[in-house]
Amino acid sequence: QLVESGGGLVQPGGSLRLSCAASGSIASFAVMAWYRQAPGKQREFVAATTSSGSTNYADAVKGRFTISRDKDKNTVPLQMNSLKPEDTAVYYCKGLSGPYVYWGQGTQVTVSS
Repeated sequence: QLVESGGGLVQPGGSLRLSCAASGSIASFAVMAWYRQAPGKQREFVAATTSSGSTNYADAVKGRFTISRDKDKNTVPLQMNSLKPEDTAVYYCKGLSGPYVYWGQGTQVTVSS
């Protein structure tokens, strides 16, 4: 249902753009969000966007990450700038549609010199 892409290795201070593609229309998801899980840590919230266009960010990424909805491509991008080593994690896409919750398989982001 949800497939992430765009992860990779980047140096501190660099940028990456993740993408979450949905098999159905993203308009059917009331909320689309990104989460991440670093080794040995619990999965944590990163950013979310609602069908009305509102957005919300974790304090750790506020001002550096931007979530959006690309209706033409039917994707939910996460633009990540000024990346830090502590941003290293597997990033997951999550979608809420009615009573259903969907997760993608994750994409690895590694920030290292």
